[in-house]
Amino acid sequence: MENFLTISRILEIAGFVLGLLYLWWEYHVDRRMWIAGLLMPAISMFVYFSKGLYADFAMNIYYLAMGVYGFTAWGRRSAADKKKKGLPVSSMNLRQTLLCVAAFVPVYVFLALWLIYGTDSNVPYADAFTTAGSIIGTWMLARKYLQQWFVWIAVDVVCTALYIYKGIYFYSFLYAAYTVVAVFGYLKWKRVMNAESAMKNN
Repeated sequence: MENFLTISRILEIAGFVLGLLYLWWEYHVDRRMWIAGLLMPAISMFVYFSKGLYADFAMNIYYLAMGVYGFTAWGRRSAADKKKKGLPVSSMNLRQTLLCVAAFVPVYVFLALWLIYGTDSNVPYADAFTTAGSIIGTWMLARKYLQQWFVWIAVDVVCTALYIYKGIYFYSFLYAAYTVVAVFGYLKWKRVMNAESAMKNN
């Protein structure tokens, strides 16, 4: 029991609990998710660094900044909808999709090369993929784009396997849950988007 309850394990459990809360609020399109999104990175940074997941460690600095941005953006009134407070859920057009893909590729390549040649990481490609995908996905989430769920499904599947391999079992279970909820989250957000669109047109 003493070996199990290390500082790293306690923080992992705390991050797991916050992650579930974050997931619940994200599913319900609740702005409070960004509060959990500010606390989680502070905990996760220690866990990831101790396990040699350096790109994920660096990623959490970005998460902290995006937590502030997302909380602010979700509270803004949409310019297209003066009746409803807050940013509405919307669907990305082809140009926005291509820009996200174009942003993902160089970030992934840079991170992979850094992890291969600049660190002792033994999972550079998976770590780079989840980090680059999370960078793009978090920005899409902050803008309330429906397609952000597709990005998270891909990232969560890889994270689940990666964390099992690294022995971060609470996080592996969390990301397995994320994968399942992401599917239902997409359907939920699509209903919300259609409802908001209908309200705006009335």
